[in-house]
Amino acid sequence: MMLEVKDLRKKYGNTVAVDGVSLRIARGETLGLLGPNGAGKTTTVSMIAGLLRPDSGEVLIDGRPLGGDSDPIKHKIGLVPQDLALFDELPAVDNLAFFGALYEMEGARLKRAAAEALDLVGLTERAKDRVRTFSGGMKRRLNLAAALLHDPELLLLDEPTVGVDPQSRNAIFDNLETLKRRGKTLLYTTHYMEEAERLCDRLVVIDHGKVIADDTLHGLYRLLPVTNVLSIELENPNNGPQLEEIRGFSEVRSAEIKEGVLRVGVHNLSTDAPGILQWLVDHGHPYSHVVSDRPDLETVFLSLTGRSLRDS
Repeated sequence: MMLEVKDLRKKYGNTVAVDGVSLRIARGETLGLLGPNGAGKTTTVSMIAGLLRPDSGEVLIDGRPLGGDSDPIKHKIGLVPQDLALFDELPAVDNLAFFGALYEMEGARLKRAAAEALDLVGLTERAKDRVRTFSGGMKRRLNLAAALLHDPELLLLDEPTVGVDPQSRNAIFDNLETLKRRGKTLLYTTHYMEEAERLCDRLVVIDHGKVIADDTLHGLYRLLPVTNVLSIELENPNNGPQLEEIRGFSEVRSAEIKEGVLRVGVHNLSTDAPGILQWLVDHGHPYSHVVSDRPDLETVFLSLTGRSLRDS
């Protein structure tokens, strides 16, 4: 196991920021830490990185407890903080030289690592430009490059796409998918559902400092009473079925008709849909078009917590 977090707790005065968070990440796995602003994600990541001492609990990296500031196990960790950690007046390559020196890198090794990191994030041609001339998205990509210099096994990414344009966000995700293919272990915090769905193998949902779910994406969907919605466009909407008839099916969780479209919520698409569609035909309710949709992570989070994922 690359990372084990056991019952982490952290208070600030009377405010409980992290309340017994536990999670595990296997080697090569990408875990999404999903929750709204203020849920405790950054505090959790700071304790995992060793930047913040927990009030109680334990962090194990590659099976070893994380120690103090000088613990060599920290060399296995790369941190991409939410706040940019760059020197605007220095060129990109000099920023990387500074951060590499913190990991006792120098000479040809540092030069090679900086060149590889800049190439990965697509900034080779801007290596000698001052960071103050970079766009927000380019700064985010350089921030990622700085975390990769020492070739860490575990990468902690605290909302690395906040405030960037869609093109830069896609570029960062291309970078992260490359790192996944190279076998890196990623812990990715976000409150963007589409990011978690695209990148993560498993999700830990956190709210008010507590873990409220830990599962694969499909596992989280199974927590919902409705995991698929059939939208059936009726050919004769003025002579459509009675909703009471549709709701009488044991497999139907919800049903409504709006503007000639029958929307039926079911739990298991493959077993529930065929019988409903055949019943419509058999009872004189032909249809011209059928599509199915599944709820998104926003719906999952709302059902688990009663509030929106982007609420602060």
